[in-house]
Amino acid sequence: MQKSVVAGLMLVTLSLAGCSGTLSGAGPYKGDIESKSQSTAYDLVNINANTIALFMRPVPKQAKTNISSPLTQSVRLMGGDVINVLITDNAPEGSSLFAPLSTGGTQFKVRIDDKGMISLPYVGHQFVADMNLIQVENMIRQKLKGITTDVQAHVNLVGDLSGSVLVAGAVKAPGRFSILQGPLTLLDAVNQAGGPVMEPHLVNVTVRNSSSVNTYNYEDILAGNNFPLKPNSEVVLDRARQRFVAMGAVRKPGLHDLPSQNASLLDALGSVGGLKEINANPQGVFVFRMSDGSKPKPTVLRIDMRDPAAIFYARQVMLKPDDTIYVTNAAVYEWQKIIAPIVQTMVLGRIVTNQ
Repeated sequence: MQKSVVAGLMLVTLSLAGCSGTLSGAGPYKGDIESKSQSTAYDLVNINANTIALFMRPVPKQAKTNISSPLTQSVRLMGGDVINVLITDNAPEGSSLFAPLSTGGTQFKVRIDDKGMISLPYVGHQFVADMNLIQVENMIRQKLKGITTDVQAHVNLVGDLSGSVLVAGAVKAPGRFSILQGPLTLLDAVNQAGGPVMEPHLVNVTVRNSSSVNTYNYEDILAGNNFPLKPNSEVVLDRARQRFVAMGAVRKPGLHDLPSQNASLLDALGSVGGLKEINANPQGVFVFRMSDGSKPKPTVLRIDMRDPAAIFYARQVMLKPDDTIYVTNAAVYEWQKIIAPIVQTMVLGRIVTNQ
């Protein structure tokens, strides 16, 4: 009776082992990926000296020697701005409406309301939104003409919502930064916000103003593509989609950031700890790549890491965002997954028999 139980257990185990679908694994088998029956689903490319040219990393761009020379932009006033108005009146003593220049004149600190209006004595309520400072000075002098004989007006911006730059998103200290100290370049604004919270190649920078919206990679800005920002611009930093998936016999499977811009396959394998020596099949290293529109089908790259030259190939092949690296198990490891339960069953049978 005991022998029949043991035989039954062994029969079940062998039946399961003979069905590849019952074995655990992270993905398809090497032979299934290379099967000709899959040729309609994707193009399989074996990376070697003859095929690598289409998949190589581009030559690194040299950093530019450009130095941004910010030019002062014409500030247009808007609701929320605060201006300081100095009015001097050099009319004969006793007839002047404002203090003379010799005593410092008469100063007014005025906030422009939500309708773009200001209010000053003898000037009244005036619409100043979208005007520059010189235009406001001319308007004040024009309104006071005939009221007093020799009036001068000087306007300074002391609270500049219109001339400030908003920096938000993936920075350490987001906020609004003034250009009163001088024009801001894109790097100036990001640095005042504490800098990005991620590696430069993982950061996209979107710059919005009243006339355009443009997106840049922050690493390219650091390479010499800095530029002045227009007043009232918005700068938003967010994560660039620079990720890949590692599956199968690697030490750190999962979703990972690319280690650098134009990262190589070898860089990516290094960032996930390399192949698991205990079970990886170095002849079964694959890169699954979706079609980018230029090709009708997805592409699967295969590289034989047993070939010493493959180390150089892996250094040259560029990994793209959204690629998937998949390393298959070695045949002996797959065989061990079949043998192990059989051996366990035989040991169990021997224990049962001895009882």
